[in-house]
Order: sequence, then structure tokens, then C-alpha cells
Amino acid sequence: MSEESWTVPRGRLAGLADLPLNDGVPAHVLQQDAALVGRLLAGVARSGDAGDQSVSDEDVAAALALFEDMRMALDRLETQVVIEARRRGMEWRQIALHQGMKSSQAASQRYQRLVTRLEEIRQGIR
Repeated sequence: MSEESWTVPRGRLAGLADLPLNDGVPAHVLQQDAALVGRLLAGVARSGDAGDQSVSDEDVAAALALFEDMRMALDRLETQVVIEARRRGMEWRQIALHQGMKSSQAASQRYQRLVTRLEEIRQGIR
């Protein structure tokens, strides 16, 4: 199977946004959170170091509270996509290539770190 066959057109990824995450939170919630962070970044870019006064302190506080949940949701989604890739027969070398890594070992180790982190969170260790 060629590596080109694993390239997913951007339009086909749109359906992933509606997949529920393991804890029942739909991925569109993650998109809304990312949109808030995007608005904050755009405000910073417009105003330089002074801060954008059109962005409230509450928005900044809400964005700060999002990051850990966003990391966990992205870790879960990445783990699920890697599992699906492996289920479909994709080799670690191909997964590494698509993740911008140089070796199959790096991709496999990243997956193992994600699984370990998510399990530690589930168990309350983290």
C-alpha cells in the first residue's frame, strides 16, 4: 500500500469533529474552546504587547482554564486515530511520516506516552 493512499483530504476530516471523546464530550466542544483561544491570539497579534482591550479578563481566565482539558482531549483523539490507523494496517513508519517524525520508533514511543498519560489521568495519578 502506498503512503499516498493514507493522505486524508481536509474535507474528509470534518466528520471527526462530531465524534464523541471517551468521556462523552463531543469534539465540537474542543473546537469552540480552540476558537476562544484563537480569538485571544488574534487580539494579541493586533495589539502587540499591550493586550487587546476588546478581550475581557474573563475570556483570558477561561482560556487559561482550557489548556489542560484541551491537551487531554487532543491526546485522546490522537490515540484513537493511531489505533484506527493500526487497525487498518498502517505501519508505524507511515504513522511517523504523517506525524512529522523521522522514525517508526518515535511514533510508537509517542503513542505509548499518550496511552500512559491518559491512563494516569484516568486513575487520578496526574
